[in-house]
Amino acid sequence: MAQAHGQAATFVGVGRPMELREYPVVEPEPGAIVMRITLANVCGSDLHQWRGEMDITALGRKLPQILGHEMTGRVEALGEGVSSDSAGTPLAVGDRIIFRYFNPCGRCRACLRRHSQACPYARANLLQSSDVAPHFHGAFAQYHYLPPGTVVLKVPDELEDRLVAGLNCAMAQVVCGLQRADLHLGDNVVIQGAGGLGVFATAVAKELGAGQVVVVDGVPERLALAREFGADETVDLRELPEPAQRIQRVRDLTDGWGADVVMELAGFARVVPEGVQMLGRTGTYVEIGNISPGQTVEFDPSWLCLQNKTMLGMLYYEAEHLKQALDFVARTRQTYPYEKVLSHTFPLAQVNEAFQAADRGEVTRASIDPWSNA
Repeated sequence: MAQAHGQAATFVGVGRPMELREYPVVEPEPGAIVMRITLANVCGSDLHQWRGEMDITALGRKLPQILGHEMTGRVEALGEGVSSDSAGTPLAVGDRIIFRYFNPCGRCRACLRRHSQACPYARANLLQSSDVAPHFHGAFAQYHYLPPGTVVLKVPDELEDRLVAGLNCAMAQVVCGLQRADLHLGDNVVIQGAGGLGVFATAVAKELGAGQVVVVDGVPERLALAREFGADETVDLRELPEPAQRIQRVRDLTDGWGADVVMELAGFARVVPEGVQMLGRTGTYVEIGNISPGQTVEFDPSWLCLQNKTMLGMLYYEAEHLKQALDFVARTRQTYPYEKVLSHTFPLAQVNEAFQAADRGEVTRASIDPWSNA
């Protein structure tokens, strides 16, 4: 591959605009892949980092950093020894791919216990600044460097970028969460938050055989989209402003019992006590959204003990869940309006405007086209 350069939007500190910088595109080492990014999404965790709610420097990451992890693209260059994807499908330059955006070490206690999603070193590559080669370790750039061992899957031609850009985080995450919650046929599910993860979780829950799927949010457009993704009922925060009202509404919708599974996908700690009380006896609360340390809420542990409820915290997913997510979208692309999840697309030069729009709740999910000049 001839020496190329690519632009990246670099995060230089909380409260400061991201800066466009240009970096050289390095040759991939054996087993590695260089990807040309074609579309990247602004995830809720990106907003937490951008706002400073999740201090990435406290995690040991040096600035500047390229934020973002939800993305798709085409193979730009293959390192020596790479001839197929992780499922054995032949892979060549120009092929469209998705990949697992983190790389478990395979040697820590979590990995050795077959819980690689809990590996504390899964994103060790972010400990270096984007000024250090191979530079491209985030989504908001024109290229991305996939180190050896990355789980990579070839994307079928019939699936547009808009359908697959969110698979390596949002979709794979909720697939994993609902499986770990041991969702049974006919179980009632509550989804707290109707952003990208929330609408994906709604569809997955329905396809897994859930009974009632109830989605809670306060944005009319999001609630409408949740219904298009299979929500049986929606609970509008504007119509029921008090937690006690929403808890009672869920019980009314579930024959007085409560939900069997509640998923927290809003990212606000204050909704956790409410969600746990929406559970019925023996129910499972799946906590995915709150990744920002330091948040506290009043919580009564007797809610768990007296009704045999379970709380399940979850970060990342296993490789199988990414493959399941890709197959799921391929199978249901005519059933659900995946293209509506990405409501607005911005060029890389307008990455700050994209984050501001997402922060104000003006978009369901913003995406970045790194090659657009619009």
